[in-house]
Amino acid sequence: MKFFNTTKVSLLCAGLLLANTIVGCDSESDNSNSENAAVTSLNVNLDMGLQTMESFGASDAWQCNFIGKNWPSDKRNKIADLLFSQAVDADGNPKGIGLSLWRFNLGTGSAEQGDASDITDEWRRTECFTTNGVSYDMNKQAGQVWFMKAARERGVNKLLAFANSAPVYLTQNGKAHAAIKEFYNLKDGKMPDLADFWTTSLDKLKTEHGLTIDYVSPFNEPQYEWDGSGQEGSPATNANIYSFVNILSPKLQAKGLDAKIVVGEAGSYESLYKTVSGKESRSNQIDYFFAANSTKKISGLSNVKNTISGHSYWQAWPLNEMVSSRQAAASRIQSVGEVSLWSSEYCVLESPGTAELPGGAGAGRDLGMSLALWTARIISTDIAVGGVTSWQWWTAISRGDYKDGLIHVDDGASNGAGNADYCKNDGYIRDSKTLWALGNFSFFVKPGMVRVQIPTIDNSTELNNVMVTAYKDAVNKKLVIVAVNISKSAKKYNLKLSGGTVTDNKLTPYTTSETLSLKKGTAVDAASLEIPARSVVTYVGNYK
Repeated sequence: MKFFNTTKVSLLCAGLLLANTIVGCDSESDNSNSENAAVTSLNVNLDMGLQTMESFGASDAWQCNFIGKNWPSDKRNKIADLLFSQAVDADGNPKGIGLSLWRFNLGTGSAEQGDASDITDEWRRTECFTTNGVSYDMNKQAGQVWFMKAARERGVNKLLAFANSAPVYLTQNGKAHAAIKEFYNLKDGKMPDLADFWTTSLDKLKTEHGLTIDYVSPFNEPQYEWDGSGQEGSPATNANIYSFVNILSPKLQAKGLDAKIVVGEAGSYESLYKTVSGKESRSNQIDYFFAANSTKKISGLSNVKNTISGHSYWQAWPLNEMVSSRQAAASRIQSVGEVSLWSSEYCVLESPGTAELPGGAGAGRDLGMSLALWTARIISTDIAVGGVTSWQWWTAISRGDYKDGLIHVDDGASNGAGNADYCKNDGYIRDSKTLWALGNFSFFVKPGMVRVQIPTIDNSTELNNVMVTAYKDAVNKKLVIVAVNISKSAKKYNLKLSGGTVTDNKLTPYTTSETLSLKKGTAVDAASLEIPARSVVTYVGNYK
């Protein structure tokens, strides 16, 4: 994250023609009374499959190491339940959001360096399993390991390991932040040693902790210089990434590790689909790694997943740019074929103004619906317009007064602080509406479900109204519909299903709003779906 201190996707039909036709600010009156609201047909076509969904996730960076190691057991488990639980209470309400992917930040050794690391915030330093590549201490990163185990115990499907830098014993400047521009911060000739670090770490996580890592993402936001003291990081050229993947892939195979390498983690979508001025060697990544005519195509390598990941930062506002960037990414993905697109990080870095978010930007935490709706709109756009198959939030837990956490912790007296001791050993847990809005997707849309077409909804033009996506589980004949109502008025729909019929003509709603947090409601007729103003509603049912 950059701080400032398998079916092909049929996405381009109507949306590509409307990149610059996004509706403006909502002008409806603040009226939730839907008694006289028109009923709109919601046509869902089960026979028209779009992308197959893979996961919804979040990251352990950076709060989980101290919290997972130091906090009281009951509070750690409460946080884990909120993030990972797939259980429901006696009334059928989800106990957590049931994430299906968890991102583990494989550490570099800046924590052991202390102040000499140049990383000024102790919470953004990471421990490393080894200081020399020879002896390994798997008691390091204990808090993060605890959260990985908690995730697995609660049924999380996939674990992903990512790194912001090579370990400090291998970097050119002996630091976990870069001192050179453009190229990866690694000593000459040390790529095999870096690959050995990865394979040994993964092997020992498996043998000593019982944790199998499913995905490996070695480079994070390589477009940035990472030459400051804010956090770990390193630039990397496409050629750097290509060289390392070719070394790491056979080493994973030789070690008997099934982890798949995922490339990308681009700082924003544009680096995936076009050549960015001044960053020519670090952009146009979809074509570089996957185009049929590319001499650097990696899809034929074992242990490489045919996926490219980008971050949803910066191109989430203004809304027309959010849509056009997702359309461009989807177009490039379609052109190469057989490659999936992930959105693998997001929290608010934009400054859209106070009409959109409290405080007008990312600073100042928001536990309410403004941020939840902002986020749900981005998720819907990434899925419906960009065709992403996995959507991942940045940091699951935040101790700062910033809009970057699904769960926030504090000392009971302030919304967050930067001093190192703040909430290091204990604190108060605050769930957010953003957590539960993500849960409207993650708890119900499970790996392997297929998004299906809704011909009557063009999500690229509904960004200030109601965005709707629908998914089917063909094996269990399950139907999931997620509606995000950004507007200030309730909306009514009559579901018309083709390719099947709704069992008993009933769907069960789960609502997140100012007053409800993924609350189960009474089953309703498919012809009478009502989406309250400023809410996210998931309808769940079966079909035959």
